[in-house]
Amino acid sequence: MLKQRIITAIVLLLILLPALFHPDPLYWRLVTLVLTAAAAWEWGRLNGLGQLGSWLGAFACFIVCVMAWDLGLLSAPQPLLWTVAGGAWVLVGAALIKAGVARWGQWPRALRLPGGLLALWLTWLAMVQARDVGIAFLLSILLLVWMADVAAYFAGKAWGGRFSKVKLAPAISPGKSWEGVWGGMLGVVLLAGVWLALERAGVLPAPSLYGHLQSHGGWGLLLLAVLFLAAMSVVGDLVESLVKRSAGMKDSSRLLPGHGGVLDRVDALLPTLPLAMMFYSVWR
Repeated sequence: MLKQRIITAIVLLLILLPALFHPDPLYWRLVTLVLTAAAAWEWGRLNGLGQLGSWLGAFACFIVCVMAWDLGLLSAPQPLLWTVAGGAWVLVGAALIKAGVARWGQWPRALRLPGGLLALWLTWLAMVQARDVGIAFLLSILLLVWMADVAAYFAGKAWGGRFSKVKLAPAISPGKSWEGVWGGMLGVVLLAGVWLALERAGVLPAPSLYGHLQSHGGWGLLLLAVLFLAAMSVVGDLVESLVKRSAGMKDSSRLLPGHGGVLDRVDALLPTLPLAMMFYSVWR
């Protein structure tokens, strides 16, 4: 399993990194568009669609993304869109987690399917616009999510249940603890501080999300924003876990051997990328 995970990770990096660092953003848009369509296919399967229905959902998501591209939405500022999307993720994400696994399957499929496709479309649009702001800007968002996940894992392993006897969401993801959440938040604060110091020293290029927030709102805004984004990355992870548990599936698919599916890799990015673009759009 470990060998399989390593091979898959290497293949993904060989595809993603050249597209990310290529001077022409076209390659990044195309690669992430394919991944978004794959995630849409997984979303159909998680919500009870057969192969044909899942492929149609993936095609619909692909077409909507291409239409946004053709209409020029990828390069147009979208402060209202990101604010509405961010607010929706906070409210809907909290409501879904509170309602629990059993309630998810009771929602009409006609509501669940387009809701998930809309979330994927927004994530793709945010990822493209973040790349257009700058490679360092996009990387600072991605690393925040990865740091929150890694730090939460190690903090949960080391101190899970030591300070809080109540699990984070036992019916959705029994392994997650509040200590893990706190560890993830500490990790992103340290990441933001180190990144900002290196950016100001000229070691890392500007702009980053951290530099942008600090320059427009000071250290208070930076601290609150990174803590909030870390918390919302947990919300994204829990929402996907809730959907998988409702469907009786461990992974969203087997498209990425050793890693599960695309949704398993990007679940925490679904709320954080639109919210990061909201912070960037509001404080410009």
